Amino acid sequence: MLAFGYKQATTELKADSLQAVNMSNPVPAGRDILVAVEAISVNPVDTKIRKSVEPAADTFKVLGWDAVGVVKEVGNSVSLFKPGDRVFYAGDISRQGSNAEYQLVDERIVGRAPTSLSNAEAAALPLTSLTAWELLFSRLQVPTDSSGEGKILLVVGAAGGVGSILVQLARRLTSLTVVGTASRGETKQWVKDKGAHYVIDHNHPLDEQLKKQGIEKVDFVASLTHTDVHFEACVNALAAQGRFGLIDDPGAIDIALLKRKSISLHWEFMYTRSLFNTNDMQEQHDILCRIADMVDEGQLTTTVGKNLGEINVENLLKAHQILESNRAMGKLVLEGFNRDQSPVQPKG
Repeated sequence: MLAFGYKQATTELKADSLQAVNMSNPVPAGRDILVAVEAISVNPVDTKIRKSVEPAADTFKVLGWDAVGVVKEVGNSVSLFKPGDRVFYAGDISRQGSNAEYQLVDERIVGRAPTSLSNAEAAALPLTSLTAWELLFSRLQVPTDSSGEGKILLVVGAAGGVGSILVQLARRLTSLTVVGTASRGETKQWVKDKGAHYVIDHNHPLDEQLKKQGIEKVDFVASLTHTDVHFEACVNALAAQGRFGLIDDPGAIDIALLKRKSISLHWEFMYTRSLFNTNDMQEQHDILCRIADMVDEGQLTTTVGKNLGEINVENLLKAHQILESNRAMGKLVLEGFNRDQSPVQPKG
């Protein structure tokens, strides 16, 4: 099969940071399904792993943790899917990724793909939807009943992939007032279109920006980017006994600032369940199926920011470049394979 990967981690993005490679088709067993990949999304996790994770000697690391495709074969313990099913998923960070024609993935972290979306549109959703859902409802424990009325959620970096779906989920499933942050005209409008009640500029102190909107305190913070930059302002803005959630990898933050207000800190890492094979791993299957239902019912929209075209080295590198510029809006997607790419043959 055709796949795209690297043999050596590179912090600086170069023309050879990724390569096309021929690999053996994987064979499913147990609860694994074999998926013929049709479309993918590229996420910040791809760039982080490319920079820091070295493959084993003479092997290629295949990136990619968002995919839409069709089930081709199933393992002998599979019960949720059958060949021919159209699925979407974010995969498992400890296994080979979706930048390949075929991929093995555990059925418990796979959902049925939304029928109302194209492959590319659906590929934008799995990783960010799972992250946003888990951050809101598993970590921050945001209420979904009327007890959320009058409470305020601040979403830092609301125009990115996770923010774009998190804002929608918060508006559809909670009664919170949603405040998103963005800095450019186009990204501010994007966040408004996704449902934020207010949009403030994260190029200026967030606590001051909130006060300009007449908001003295917020009850929840979902910090999706540059947490170290905004941490103190977020703590200032949080009410006593508020909840602070984050997903990024910030520099040093002084958690002692949380003590006086008894603010709780919650870290969300979407791959925890698959990495540790937790007892509730199938929750991700359930979440993705719920997301698909909401999309097909018109409650959620795709978060595609840009379709970069065919799945090839040039377009994958372009996606990495955009993500590393920190100017991405929504999700970057690619779709379709072309075998005429002169792949290399790995050893072993």
